[in-house]
Amino acid sequence: MVSRLRLGPLPSAVPCARLHAKVILEEWNLANVADDAEMIVSELATNALKATWTLTDARPIVLHLLADHGCLTIQVWDALPVAPDPQPHAIDAETGRGLETVALLSDRWGYYRPDSGGKIVWATIDLNSPREAV
Repeated sequence: MVSRLRLGPLPSAVPCARLHAKVILEEWNLANVADDAEMIVSELATNALKATWTLTDARPIVLHLLADHGCLTIQVWDALPVAPDPQPHAIDAETGRGLETVALLSDRWGYYRPDSGGKIVWATIDLNSPREAV
């Protein structure tokens, strides 16, 4: 199963990405991982949006969801090829937890630079392992 959604570089892109993920996962009968997946989508889309805003020609971000019987993969593309950089933060900081959240909610995450440019940050959720509350 595959879903792809291009989102304009606007603040509304993040809630649209979350809603899209929620609806698609329900359609795919993956509601049991929807909460974690929505949070991952939110964090990755937020980071992509912020990266896009640093460019002089703001380009869309792209959300790509892929699922098979064993794994859900969430990918978000943005035009900035700079690697994601997890930052240390104070325990009471209001920002800076995005990639930490992704790491906690996913089974694996990473990034790569496709030949077409930019970067794709991805996270996977194993559909065959029980989900624990975080």
